[in-house]
Amino acid sequence: MSKHITGGCCCGDVTFKVEDDFKMFFFCHCEQCRKLTGSAHASNLFTAPNNIEWTKGQEKTKRYEHPTRAFARVFCTNCGSGLPFLTQNGKFLIVPAGSLDEEPTKSPDAQIFCDEQTHWHQSGLAANKVAGFPK
Repeated sequence: MSKHITGGCCCGDVTFKVEDDFKMFFFCHCEQCRKLTGSAHASNLFTAPNNIEWTKGQEKTKRYEHPTRAFARVFCTNCGSGLPFLTQNGKFLIVPAGSLDEEPTKSPDAQIFCDEQTHWHQSGLAANKVAGFPK
């Protein structure tokens, strides 16, 4: 039996629990994922559609589905944090890795849509690394 991992949004209005039983883990660099996350890439874990127990605030979530493409995003209506959601075809529950309270045992399988990766992200990987804000 897998262990459970808790997760939630930044403000704490929405919380959930999932089994640490992920089938795939991708960093997606496509334009849509960059726009949806506001970051260089999405970090999405894929699991079984029923692998979630909403423990608080599910009614405070909102789903956005692109009108002509097959992608979606669920977020907290208070703080905007990305939260787990079912794919449009219902085959997977996608869990944004950053919404988890601890690290999953699954390591990333691949970085996808790398042809759409931004130059600023590529150069940023070589930038100085510091523990907090630079001095």
